[in-house]
Parts: sequence; structure tokens; C-alpha cells
Amino acid sequence: MAEPAPDSVRILVVCTGNSCRSILAEALFRELGGDRVAVDSAGSEPEGAVNPRTLDVLDEAGVGHDWARSKSLSEFLDREFDHVITVCDNAAEACPNFPGPAVRTHWSIPDPALARGTVEEQLIVYRATYWDLEKRIAGFLATLDA
Repeated sequence: MAEPAPDSVRILVVCTGNSCRSILAEALFRELGGDRVAVDSAGSEPEGAVNPRTLDVLDEAGVGHDWARSKSLSEFLDREFDHVITVCDNAAEACPNFPGPAVRTHWSIPDPALARGTVEEQLIVYRATYWDLEKRIAGFLATLDA
């Protein structure tokens, strides 16, 4: 991934555990947004580790994730963001206000970590979440170019 440009759009993606949806979104913003965005993700109640299925889906898609770790919102409370995007309903309620011009956006995305069944059945749910986020993020990035 290219280093963000000094005038890049600062984005924080928030969910509850910061192990699935927000990590997938951060990876996709990094991949699709390149140096136009400076993106981080965090959780209101971080799991402490990235879900292995999340990493499997990123590997399948060829999207790097060596930077990925589960982080707390508290790491970012003193930073300014242009956009704060919540990707789960619980995080939308728990998300604090951030300093600066942050525009809040909410995407209600079901938690793939709740998927049951075989590993392959679970991966089907994670892939669907990845594709959902990919469409949303591509659309979001297109608005930045407008």
C-alpha cells in the first residue's frame, strides 16, 4: 500500500470487537483508496485479536493485512478524522464524538463472527461481508472523487 498523502482523507472505521468487519473495511480502504486515504479501525470493546476467518478472506482476495491488529477506540480519541464510519449497530451507539470535522456514517452490517457451521460455511458469510463492504467502500471513495 502506498503511504497516505499529506492531504489524504482521514477515516476511522469502528465496530464492537475490531476483529472482523472493521478490519475488513480498513483493509479495503487501504487497498482501494491508496494514498487518497489514511485509514484506521478500532473497537468499542476490542477482541484483542483479529478473527482468523477475516484473515483467510483477505488472503483469498490477495489483500495485505500485516498491519492488522485489534485496537481500542481509546487509542484514537485525541486524533481528528474527516470521516468516522461505524459498521455495526452496537458501535454506532457506543461511538464517541471525535474532535474536528468528522462526518459520521453508519453502515449496519451483520457480524460474520456469528456464523455457524463448517469452516467453509462460515467463510461464505465472511466473503459476503467482504463483498458488501467492497461495494460500499467503492461507492464511498467515488464520492471523494466527485
